Amino acid sequence: MIYRTAKGITMPALGLGTFELTGDAGISSIRSAIEYGYRHIDTAIRYGNEAEVGQAIRESGVARDEIFVTTKIWFDSLAPATVHQRIGESLDRLQMDYVDLLLIHWPGTEVPLGDTLAAFADVRAKGQTRSIGVSNFTTSLLDEAISLHGAELVANQVEYHPFLAQPKVLPAVRDAGMIFTAYLPLARGAVFKDEVIQDIGRRHGKSAAQVSLRWLLQQDCVAAIPRSSKIENIRSNFDIFDFELDDAEMARIAGLDRQERMVDFDWSPAWDTI
Repeated sequence: MIYRTAKGITMPALGLGTFELTGDAGISSIRSAIEYGYRHIDTAIRYGNEAEVGQAIRESGVARDEIFVTTKIWFDSLAPATVHQRIGESLDRLQMDYVDLLLIHWPGTEVPLGDTLAAFADVRAKGQTRSIGVSNFTTSLLDEAISLHGAELVANQVEYHPFLAQPKVLPAVRDAGMIFTAYLPLARGAVFKDEVIQDIGRRHGKSAAQVSLRWLLQQDCVAAIPRSSKIENIRSNFDIFDFELDDAEMARIAGLDRQERMVDFDWSPAWDTI
């Protein structure tokens, strides 16, 4: 396993995204991932599966303190009193005393950012989370959080894959001493159709998904949280620690950028552009 460390918090660089992993099938998939070796599980209130995540962890037999658990609070719940209410509810569903990382899922516009960050810091001080961070934050939002409000953020979780370079946010995260967590790292399966990634995969006897994940994890401070409901794919995504890409291969994949953003909602911030 490769690890990332920021602000004294160590996170396995490869985690399991759990969006849409619900019910008994979701529990089975998450439990199988843990049994296979995953030690980083990413969930969110919005996913509606915190109870399943908690049950899968308990059923796995792996000690709670060996698993890094992230959850997120939605942008409609960022008022300080609501933040405290939501984390309590999350811990009840997870049946845990704490999470390892609590994120603002999307930046909000109704509550001053400083108020939300102060509430997150209070949650951390109470021991309900070991660390705090953000998701879908642009460079300007990161600057506001850190420079203006002095937030001690561990991670920014952002869409990142071979077809969407992040030449502004990624350096900003690095400069802030944070972890850059890539969601949708397989571009919703688009990597499987790319001839360059397929060719590199053939050279290593690896799949396009494995090559794409390896490309991400060979970048400084980057983590990735691929999601799959199929146990065989979950296991395959984990088998990326027995090979390395050379500089030329890394550059070929980086050259695939076409600024293809797959997550963009009416509540999204004004994204950084090249």
